[in-house]
Amino acid sequence: MAKAKSESTANTQPGSRRAVIVGGVRTPFVKAFGDLMKIDSIGLGVAAVEALLQRTGIARSEIESIIWGGVILPSGAPNLAREIALDLRLPPSVEGMTVTRACASGLQAITLAAAAIERGESDVVIAGGSDSTSNAEIKLPQKVVHALAPLAFGKATPADYLGVLANLMPLHEIMPQRPSIAERSTGEVMGEAAEKMARRNEISRQSQDELAVRSHQRAAAAIASGRFESEVTSIKTPEGKWVHADGLVRADTSVEKLGKLRPVFAKDGSLTAGNSSPLTDGGAAVLLMSEAKAKALGLKPLAAFKSWAYSAVDPADQLLMGPALAIPKALDRAGLTLADIDIVDMHEAFAAQVLSVLKMLGSDAFARARLGRDKAVGTIDPESINLHGGSLALGHPFAATGARMVTTMANELSRGGKRTALLGICAAGGLGAAAILERVD
Repeated sequence: MAKAKSESTANTQPGSRRAVIVGGVRTPFVKAFGDLMKIDSIGLGVAAVEALLQRTGIARSEIESIIWGGVILPSGAPNLAREIALDLRLPPSVEGMTVTRACASGLQAITLAAAAIERGESDVVIAGGSDSTSNAEIKLPQKVVHALAPLAFGKATPADYLGVLANLMPLHEIMPQRPSIAERSTGEVMGEAAEKMARRNEISRQSQDELAVRSHQRAAAAIASGRFESEVTSIKTPEGKWVHADGLVRADTSVEKLGKLRPVFAKDGSLTAGNSSPLTDGGAAVLLMSEAKAKALGLKPLAAFKSWAYSAVDPADQLLMGPALAIPKALDRAGLTLADIDIVDMHEAFAAQVLSVLKMLGSDAFARARLGRDKAVGTIDPESINLHGGSLALGHPFAATGARMVTTMANELSRGGKRTALLGICAAGGLGAAAILERVD
């Protein structure tokens, strides 16, 4: 309990250091194997961070650290953070750390940065995440690796050469393995788990399609109004083409159109390509610093963290229910209730997952069974979340989504009229994440 109290009050005690968000930038989010196919996770991160430096105007000499999230890590250079710093020719002293918490990796990087600043370890940190699904590596079966090891390390004898072919049989066992977003512990792909959640929580196909349409319409409206202009930077591909905007938003979609799509994870299921987030390439970066440093540099803070929390459940249970456990933790640590929250932004891995989590939060039975409390956390109207669309429309580059959400919500709070924002993210492995942002006056 002492630890939870410390986390909940770290940035509200008199005289304490408060970490503030002063800017955020992302690349366009583009369908995998599309316009950004030739740019890897490091390149996407470089583009986002470079634009962040330009737009905030902060001197490179002020940057102390990069904390970066990644899910599909390149085997040759898995510490994306350090590679980004080196590619941008930041001062050699800028250290880098890469973290992975599945789809919550970007938020994890940002909260680690906030914690480091509030502990006095750093004054200025860039945090975020990037993923290029297009560049996911094709893995050779370990059988092949083991068989070829003597040859690869130059220690082979003539007998080894003769034995390699025998060790590689049968041929069907040595074919490269297609990457799969499946749980190692259960073998179940995420969509199959979400399909089970839809059935268990009685989430209809109609309600899923309605949520998806709303996400697209709101994202399209945000783009048309110029809402994302300060958040999205253009990026140049190796072929010389400029990509200026998100490529997945469908302004003309409708419930009728989505209703014609076939289920993709079960023949009699309700999850389709239309109400599931697409595979996406992109990167997003956030600049955080101590409040005193922002004042010294003449930078206006957008928002600060009131609290955050992470959770986990058995992946064989309801894989993507994590936010229903993390959100009440974050609220308790902030000393708030759901009624105190002005804006809710929920990662839309699947419409069924979002609707299931909202149903859990509003259930007294769930609160008693899973949270150890008598009353529900509170009711959230599905129409009130994700004011500017979510992952169903904008796309989901795994590690970049958290930084996208933080940037959008920080900007929304800074515009005034709203004081608090709640973020919820589900993640593979049965993980969940939540954070509460507050406006900085």
